[in-house]
Amino acid sequence: MKPTRIAMWSGPRNISTAMMRAFGNRADCAVADEPFYAAYLTATGLIHPLHEEVIRSQPTDWQSVADAMLGAVPGGKPVWYQKHMTHHMVAGFGREWIEACVNVFLIRKPEAVLASYQRVREDFTLDEIGLPTQVELFFRAGDRIGHTPPVVEGRDVLADPEGVLRQLCAACGIGFDPAMLSWEPGRRPTDGVWAPAWYASVEQSTGFSAPRAEPGFDDLPDNLKRLAERARPLYETLAAHRLRSTDANGQPR
Repeated sequence: MKPTRIAMWSGPRNISTAMMRAFGNRADCAVADEPFYAAYLTATGLIHPLHEEVIRSQPTDWQSVADAMLGAVPGGKPVWYQKHMTHHMVAGFGREWIEACVNVFLIRKPEAVLASYQRVREDFTLDEIGLPTQVELFFRAGDRIGHTPPVVEGRDVLADPEGVLRQLCAACGIGFDPAMLSWEPGRRPTDGVWAPAWYASVEQSTGFSAPRAEPGFDDLPDNLKRLAERARPLYETLAAHRLRSTDANGQPR
């Protein structure tokens, strides 16, 4: 029986690491943490926190990474959850390998992403928050399977973890596991070497926290407002298809 390879495509400053914790807490699931990160940094020349450590920790050739994502699943598990950043898939990195995966798209309102990302990197482009590539991959995946791929909004997961995760698991062709709702705090051996720079909050967490108020358009400085205006149509293209939890009558919450 072929394993289920779930490629979760997210931009930065979302709940992508918490989602990795949820899937990693399943006994039947292996996880991979941003396997294209070193290849991305090498291709772009961008300098990120712990740059040299990232470069040394992973293959820097995208084809080698793609081959590994289609290779043997760690531990022989039947499910492999692969946490991918959409902006890591720069021009020149092949897309064909994703056709062997169940492709899922994790989104967050661009105003919240931009405000959060600026606290880590002062100067960045729209491509660096991943939305243009996320939309491209969304349509590519949909064309291949003949229907809309699963889209998950981070705030929806925080508001109703079990409800949305049940919908997501069903869309991925796997059963829901209650173990996904909580986990032990701390770092994992599967976390990337960049964890000290990015994962402080999730390392303290034991589950999904309730959603908090997020910045809106008017809260952004002018430079980020311009990016938000360009990002909003891309986000809305994906958000129109997001999974919703349902009530006892089968109606969306």
